[in-house]
Amino acid sequence: MSQTITITNEDILSQVKLSCQIPELVEGILTRKIVENAASEANLKVETEELQKVADQIRLINKLNSADDTWAWLEKHNLSIDDYEEIVHNTVISSKLATHLFADKVEPYFLEHQLDYAGVVIYEIFLDDEDLAIELFYAIKEGEISFYDVAHKYIQDTELRRKGGYRGIVHRHDLKPEISAAVFAAKPPQLLKPIVTSLGVHLILVEEIIQVELDNVLYQKIVSNLFSEWLKKQIAKVDVLKQLGSNSKA
Repeated sequence: MSQTITITNEDILSQVKLSCQIPELVEGILTRKIVENAASEANLKVETEELQKVADQIRLINKLNSADDTWAWLEKHNLSIDDYEEIVHNTVISSKLATHLFADKVEPYFLEHQLDYAGVVIYEIFLDDEDLAIELFYAIKEGEISFYDVAHKYIQDTELRRKGGYRGIVHRHDLKPEISAAVFAAKPPQLLKPIVTSLGVHLILVEEIIQVELDNVLYQKIVSNLFSEWLKKQIAKVDVLKQLGSNSKA
């Protein structure tokens, strides 16, 4: 025999608090209100075509391929049609505000941080002995042994050894500062002199530096990042008065 359990709004709020999710929810509420206020001050308007496009994207992301799928999704999340329309509207207005605030700042930001978006193709060998690393460096430079042979002999990790030390495309933030400085100053193909870090001694072959163009994907990524940073600063300025009941003991 099935059991019937009634869940109230108070139960939901209590579970949210007990799950320690209040900070995330408060941040979400503040974000929505800050966006609404800023969009209103900027007199931003939402067009029907924009709403329809985002509504279609949301259905696609959530694999809502039919009306039945959509109704089931709404019911699962306890949403009404009005709620869904509000989600769509909030998504559109947030995107428009981000573009309004930062569209003219993307290119200067990209030019200033261009190296952060560049990629580099490297092969890397970790060694414990700096003297050995220097010896191997000169042996490779003189053609006495290949980088691949050194990698096959000295790399401990099986998969990395099979790939000859190939790390693939990495970015500046993936590397330690002392390594990234040397790597991005290289003139590929170039074998770098051994670099000592807290992890050990790195013997690195720089195969290619990949410069990135400011295409639409990167443009949107930069706008999103700048907007996120702006929101964090706005949230930090807000004094929040929460009416969720007292957690103090009598």
